[in-house]
Amino acid sequence: MIQHLWPLLLFVLAGVFEIGGGYMFWLWLQKANSPWLAVIGTVSFALYGVLQTQQTTTFGRTYAAYGGVFVVLSILWGWIVDRVAPDKYDLLGGWIALLGVLVIMYAPRR
Repeated sequence: MIQHLWPLLLFVLAGVFEIGGGYMFWLWLQKANSPWLAVIGTVSFALYGVLQTQQTTTFGRTYAAYGGVFVVLSILWGWIVDRVAPDKYDLLGGWIALLGVLVIMYAPRR
């Protein structure tokens, strides 16, 4: 069971680092905060890249599946960090994206 959940855990961790890195740059540039936020964002993006390369499937399939996880995590980030509750269309789109992730990752292959 854990071998099936490990790729999703890697996606979630990678997503937190990618979205967090982008958020650090956003805070720096849009909110005129410290340039150190750009440094933190750069490190966060690097950790995202390292985590993404830990997946064992092909590059294209990995990034296709990760795209759906990114969508869901972005909705959650907006809800938790920006305090913008998702509406029914955000939730529907997130579920559709997550369904796509599951199909890409767990469909039987020959």
